[in-house]
Amino acid sequence: KGSGMADAAAAQTGTTIVRGACHHDCPDTCAWEVTVEGGRAVRLRGAVDHPFTAGELCPKVNRYLDRVYHPDRILRPLRRVPGPRGGEPRFEPVSWDDAIAEVASRLTAAIDRHGPETVLPYSFAGTQGLIQMGVMSQRFFDALGATRVHRHLCGVTAWLGAADVHGIPLGMDPEDLRHSRTILLWGTNTLVTNRHLWPTIEAARADGAVVVVVDPVRTTTAERVDHHVQLRPGTDVALVLGMLHVIDRDGLVDRAFLDDHTTGSDELLADARRVDLDATAATTGIDVATIEWLAPTFATRRPAAVRVLVGLEHRQHGQEAHRALAMLPAVTGAWRERGGGLCRSTQQYFDQVLVDPVPRRTGTVRPRVVNMAALGEVLTDPDLDPPITVLIVHNCNPATITPDQNPVLAGLARDDLFTVVMEQAMTDTARHADLVLPATTQVEHLDLMNAWGHMYLSLNRPAIAPVGEALPNTEVFRRLAVAMGLDAPGLADDDETMVRQLLDSDHPWLDGIDLERLDAEGWVRLNVPDGFIPPMDGATATADGRLALGPLEYRPGDETPDGDARLVARYPLGLLTRKQHVRFLNSHYGGFADHLPAEGEPRLDVHPDDADPRGIADGDRVRVFNDRGSVELRAAVVDRVQPGLVTMPFGWWSTTTSDGRGANVLTNPRPGRNIGSAAFHDTLVQVEPVGPSS
Repeated sequence: KGSGMADAAAAQTGTTIVRGACHHDCPDTCAWEVTVEGGRAVRLRGAVDHPFTAGELCPKVNRYLDRVYHPDRILRPLRRVPGPRGGEPRFEPVSWDDAIAEVASRLTAAIDRHGPETVLPYSFAGTQGLIQMGVMSQRFFDALGATRVHRHLCGVTAWLGAADVHGIPLGMDPEDLRHSRTILLWGTNTLVTNRHLWPTIEAARADGAVVVVVDPVRTTTAERVDHHVQLRPGTDVALVLGMLHVIDRDGLVDRAFLDDHTTGSDELLADARRVDLDATAATTGIDVATIEWLAPTFATRRPAAVRVLVGLEHRQHGQEAHRALAMLPAVTGAWRERGGGLCRSTQQYFDQVLVDPVPRRTGTVRPRVVNMAALGEVLTDPDLDPPITVLIVHNCNPATITPDQNPVLAGLARDDLFTVVMEQAMTDTARHADLVLPATTQVEHLDLMNAWGHMYLSLNRPAIAPVGEALPNTEVFRRLAVAMGLDAPGLADDDETMVRQLLDSDHPWLDGIDLERLDAEGWVRLNVPDGFIPPMDGATATADGRLALGPLEYRPGDETPDGDARLVARYPLGLLTRKQHVRFLNSHYGGFADHLPAEGEPRLDVHPDDADPRGIADGDRVRVFNDRGSVELRAAVVDRVQPGLVTMPFGWWSTTTSDGRGANVLTNPRPGRNIGSAAFHDTLVQVEPVGPSS
């Protein structure tokens, strides 16, 4: 079943404007308007009256309709023609009936032989819409009893670190940064990855706010603020401890706030008092004078806020880094004022109120769980029992975005693995599939859009009927449920019903917000009180209702320049894989020529101090390698990175690189504390020249 709104969209014949919202993995969830003429989308622009995104779309979305109508878009179900996987794709079209029947038959046979855990669903944030991202797919795979996936590639470690302090880590409303007088943008490149927050920061600056970027790289944002604190990668906890040492030494601790709202402050401050600032400077690369300026500035130039997203979580000890930053504003009592405290993802506000009413499988026997960062290990482990013999991928391109790429590709190439990919384009993952099923784009389906950068809930109405034979993810799973004879609760619900179910809440933050209102207005702000400050308003969700502080210690990651000395001797350079190309950022457009930067290929940023002794000149081809693999690309010799650090962009598809490999052939899949995000940035490499530019 589709939705009534989708049927209405399909019937359009004149010129109409349909409201929706961007689905990409981004804090901003931009509101947009689609102009439709005779059933065809002819224009997409930002909705100028949205309070946060205010009519501006980012460079990757400005050309979104080119994706909808791209000549290479997958518009029919495709079956692999026998031959090697992953190379030049050879597929033949099949009907939807045949495709659904084949998937259902293969699922049934695999489950009969190995049990339901032989099925691995793999999805992430290819769309962040709540309906198309996961409600129906979770119901379907739960009914099967399939292996469950910790979707921890991004965001979860940041959540866990803040949750160590707050219980449920509700941060301040990002729009309240307008009231701040000190803003620390810690590990976040706001101008590139959170661009609609920038006007708020600029307004605060106009009223006298000091804006500081703390980042190992001189990013676009770092070049636009008052101060750039360029710490050594992964030393964030050491810098926080140094700041706390100065704050305590200079009598700037808010003892009353600590006594009234926290536990564990004595242990935390005891660790801070043991800090030697000269040692901190050596560890972080930040001189003592800068630390002695930064700490009292944050403590006294108020309101003061730390803005952090997910940039520093991708490390072995990323959870501890986020925990440290969550404790910093507690020590100074920054939470007392509007515009002070910790400003992080707003996702938790929506998670409190938008809950699927259909319960998941419970009981003493639950399906096994794997971390999606370990996909290569899971697919290539000969002792895994039962083995993964069916892989169903939607909203994701794991061949590109998952760390330790070589085992991932080896697993996808297995002859005994039946792989289904629901996609719009022939991605690196789709090239390995047995069946590729055409998925709708955001202008072709209904969805409910939350945000992790603001407080506005949006409705995405379908503007046009699905192009070709594309279907929403939800419809594919509904058809599979019928074909397999599944009758678990909720599997027959249409998209509009699921939207209504999520909105049917007695939480006051959703009072008066229903489908009809969203349909009429396009978006509605959650009813979070104006000026809401979680710790001051009783929203700390720890056992005793107080912020949990406690001991804090800097520990270098094993695969960092301060880590395993034997590994460092072989691979002396740290690697950061960055989101830096504004027209694709993640992997969504990494294979679309019109979205690639002018050079048309990824580059390795390397500092002159590291390039010169290796005989590397700007534009030379270099080999970047470690024990996991190697990749060849051209070098850019620049000083925006610091000595000992190289960076390369994340998200390029194999079709756009010279040797069919990307940054993730090198990256570290290890999660922190066995859960949480992969340690992408705890990666050591060596670089050597391959040849001059040509």
